[in-house]
Amino acid sequence: QVQLVESGGGLVQPGGSLRLSCAASGIIFKFYNMGWYRQAPGKQRELVAAITHGGSINYADSVTGRFTISRDNAKRTVYLQMNSLKPEDTAVYYCNAEWTIRTYWGQGTQVTVSS
Repeated sequence: QVQLVESGGGLVQPGGSLRLSCAASGIIFKFYNMGWYRQAPGKQRELVAAITHGGSINYADSVTGRFTISRDNAKRTVYLQMNSLKPEDTAVYYCNAEWTIRTYWGQGTQVTVSS
């Protein structure tokens, strides 16, 4: 059974930082391209950051320079370090794993940026 379990969300003030983690089980993690998506109320789910199985990385323009994605294949975990958070970063953040036609999602973790 495939599971992607996100953690690390919460309430933070503008300018603050959070680190999200996504622990994977039931997949050969090193083969998978991993991504973080987010969905704000009333908006479509959007890609935030992605890292391929080979380590190539891309970011949404809105988070470039503030967020950093990384992965630890030994721990089967992907991370999203979020710095200089803004109120517009408020959303549910989802972990995604993709390999060929296989795609899996986590249950999401809420990130709220507010004073």
